[in-house]
Amino acid sequence: MARLIERHGGVASVSPSMREVPLEDQRGTIDFAHRLLIGEVGIVVFLTGVGFRQLLDVVVRHVDRQRFLNTLSDVVTIARGPKPVAAMKEVGLTPTYRVPEPNTWRELLQTIDAHVPVANQTVALQEYGITNPSLIAGLEARGADVLRVQVYRWELPEDETPLRANVQALADGRLDVVLFTAAVQIAHTVQMAEQMGLAEAVSRRLAETVIGSVGPTTSEVLREYGWPVDLEPEHPKMGPLVALAAQRSREILDRKRRFRIEAMPHAASALDRQAPWYNSPFMKACRREPCDVVPVWLMRQAGRYMAEYREVRAKTTFLELCKDPALCSEVMCTAVRRLGVDAAIIFSDLLPILEPMGMDLEFAQGEGPVIHNPVREATDVDRVFELESVDSLDFVTETVRQTRRDLPPHLPLIGFAGAPFTLASYVIEGGSSRNYHHTKTLMYRDAGAWRTLMERFARAITRYLNAQVAAGAQCVQLFDSWVGCLGPDDYRTYVLPYVREIVAGIAPGVPVINFATGNPALLPLLAEAGSAVVGVDWRVPLDEAWKTVGHDRAVQGNLDPCVLLADRTQLRQRVKQVLDQAAGRPGHIFNLGHGVLQQTPVENAIALVDAVHEFGPSRG
Repeated sequence: MARLIERHGGVASVSPSMREVPLEDQRGTIDFAHRLLIGEVGIVVFLTGVGFRQLLDVVVRHVDRQRFLNTLSDVVTIARGPKPVAAMKEVGLTPTYRVPEPNTWRELLQTIDAHVPVANQTVALQEYGITNPSLIAGLEARGADVLRVQVYRWELPEDETPLRANVQALADGRLDVVLFTAAVQIAHTVQMAEQMGLAEAVSRRLAETVIGSVGPTTSEVLREYGWPVDLEPEHPKMGPLVALAAQRSREILDRKRRFRIEAMPHAASALDRQAPWYNSPFMKACRREPCDVVPVWLMRQAGRYMAEYREVRAKTTFLELCKDPALCSEVMCTAVRRLGVDAAIIFSDLLPILEPMGMDLEFAQGEGPVIHNPVREATDVDRVFELESVDSLDFVTETVRQTRRDLPPHLPLIGFAGAPFTLASYVIEGGSSRNYHHTKTLMYRDAGAWRTLMERFARAITRYLNAQVAAGAQCVQLFDSWVGCLGPDDYRTYVLPYVREIVAGIAPGVPVINFATGNPALLPLLAEAGSAVVGVDWRVPLDEAWKTVGHDRAVQGNLDPCVLLADRTQLRQRVKQVLDQAAGRPGHIFNLGHGVLQQTPVENAIALVDAVHEFGPSRG
């Protein structure tokens, strides 16, 4: 590895970070051997070369070596990559099937789907140093009875000095590029950093460092730790990894450091008590602080119900408008001035984030958004790219900057993104849906594929929202427009972990509004995700919703958008009803239960804002 790096002009600092240690208790391996010999195991999967060798070394102490090898040659064997193939070849065995590159558990399952029916079969799985729950879940979902065979564990190297030196160099900012060639190296680097009291410094420096991964499995673990993968070669080998690092590291390093310098002043302002917007009614409500006025803004407050918006929209397509920061700022600032609201939200859409993630997105006339290459099978999930950088969405971050510059300084600016379930549903359904049967089919049938997709969206959304904060947003909102099709149990299992991950990953001090529509039974779970504010739609009275959410959270809502089509008397009565339900409790942000309808008279939207300000915090 050092020679490869030096050959490409780099200065190498290579540290061994792992070793395989045989388990003291090998009864599970011996039990596997006996079950194989008596015909109870019909399929054996070898994940690593070292594991095959150590397994054979243990087994031959208890059963006849040649009999064991002959039995292996009679059953279906699957080798995950070239290393187990080579190890098997040393003893005269050839695997029945070899998993293609990049040799991850996904390709293994694809190989099984193509060639090996595993339903009602006992599948012996030779594990590496840790268990892969996604692989086991995938096998079990296909009807297999999985027999785990673990023969070794991973430990730190006997000589820890080089690894300690590299961890210290990383924490000190003396490394420009960090390359990982195995997933366990990441865990051991973290372990060593914690032992040395450098975990925070290492994590901070890694955000400024070029991170290279040898392949998808290692990349997946890096992302679980919250670190972006800047480099991953097409072929999961050390040579291509080093060559790619030599080719692209300078460009990536310059971009990362430039973005950090640009982002820092805005990110720091989240806790700036001197900022003009800090004590605005909206921000005080997010913090549940008392205020003389109830803040109000409207979802979709810049839209087709306004003549000014329609004039702009007539000159361009919707997607082109979303990609024009000056026009986006113009239509939002116009709406803010006309309505007199207490906060602005950037003009954009939920879906542009999908384009750099590999989706063919079109806003079709009369149809709304359409995804022309939807994800329908588990194998399609890998077509959804990791959003490693927000560079391709610079039009959104520039919209934030432009709108922040154009707004009055005292008005807060809200950034936003689609929540993971809603984005996943668009990607899977290919557009709108009545029953989400494609989405739920994938969700129920393949837990591993669903988890991979949702984790990918959670990381992308976190990065995207933090970029908006860095560009000048004071608050961010998650829109989960479609999640109401789920019941509470499914939400807890299939959605909540990923929303919680996003909320926890947003820059400190920046309030998050977690908004979902369609099912009031989800409200306790929305609160459980940890956001400062929970958005409430009109399907439940506000007082009941707030009690359900908990009074330790702020709430946003919740007038039915159709009330804006009523006469002014009815409109004012319904506004006062919502305020009465809030009972003057600090932490209420008045809003609709969803976006302004196209048919809404703009005068009614203005009257709503005026009524909220006039009535003020009702004391019940």
